[in-house]
Amino acid sequence: MEELTILNPFVVGKYVSPHFFCDREVETQWLMKQIANGRNTALVSFRRMGKTGLIFHLFNQPEVKDHYHTVFVDVYASSSLTEFVYFLGKAILEQVKKDKHGFMDHFFQVIKSLKVGFTVDPVTGETSFDLGLGSIQSPEITLDEIFHYLESMDKPCVVAIDEFQQVGFYQEQHVEALLRSKIQQCKKTVFIFSGSKRHLMYNMFNSPAKPFYQSAVSMGLEAIPLDKYMPFVQSLFEERGKSVSPSVIEKVYRKFDGTTWYMQLMMNELFTSTGYGECCTEAQLDAALSGIIQVQDGGHRMLLSQLSYKQKQVLQAIAKEGKAYGITSAEFVGRHRLTSASSVQSAVRVLLKKDILTQQDDCYWIYDYFFGEWLKRNF
Repeated sequence: MEELTILNPFVVGKYVSPHFFCDREVETQWLMKQIANGRNTALVSFRRMGKTGLIFHLFNQPEVKDHYHTVFVDVYASSSLTEFVYFLGKAILEQVKKDKHGFMDHFFQVIKSLKVGFTVDPVTGETSFDLGLGSIQSPEITLDEIFHYLESMDKPCVVAIDEFQQVGFYQEQHVEALLRSKIQQCKKTVFIFSGSKRHLMYNMFNSPAKPFYQSAVSMGLEAIPLDKYMPFVQSLFEERGKSVSPSVIEKVYRKFDGTTWYMQLMMNELFTSTGYGECCTEAQLDAALSGIIQVQDGGHRMLLSQLSYKQKQVLQAIAKEGKAYGITSAEFVGRHRLTSASSVQSAVRVLLKKDILTQQDDCYWIYDYFFGEWLKRNF
């Protein structure tokens, strides 16, 4: 039984099955409705709120997996059209490899411009295909072929592109317009554009000046409600012969503002430190948080070393506040002994660009909650 083969039920960083997935029933049904009606969707939330897990949960629904081919591609690390085409092509090829219906031949018949490498397993002697960046010689031609391939499949395709706002930063100026024109021509393929830079995503799909204006229905992904999250956590403890105090769950939820990934990692740690037949209590919280922060200490110090002195000052000030408002006000500057409002603005621009800070209206906080906690404890 799958539920019992996984030692720690609070799985971090991957989707396993509906049993280990909390709620999102309304969002899943809404996305399925958009797919059924052929509408492209823009899925927007802060990072680590659970967008990727929701997409894989969606792909796992019988209504989707039985009637559509699904592709997930993360383009966060891309900076050009060539890299976008590479990540998209590689994601599709990985799906083709899993399929047992002879789609591999069809893939290479349609996508002819790829220069695909071959690798031989030294143990089994089996030959496999692989893509490298060098495989993309003519990105626009390959992109045409990829879209033609998607449209020529025996079933409609659903393509989820994660961190889609990155295309707005590409070296080439025309990528958004190019992609919009290709996507507009698709009759059988539905797209989910997922992104964590909320202002960029909303601007991309809601500004009349942008190529993707009104080309997708937008949905914001908020935190899972506490009244849904609490019984989910309790049931996973109980089915392994353990229990957890409701106050523990609430404190973890409040600490991380309901952000899925951080809560999941904390619960993973708390579950590990709770013995069979025992109850997880508030007394375990600090040790669990300290253990996670200690493991990440080297990475946090490396990140801090790459910042200027003034950037460190501003970051430490925001860490002390938790959620910081009015960061250029005389009160904030004076309270944290910063140089000036202009130096704060300059530092914040860099920290936002590096994804170290997150902003919503006039509120700023450190994106990585564990990094923020580490700063508070060490400085």
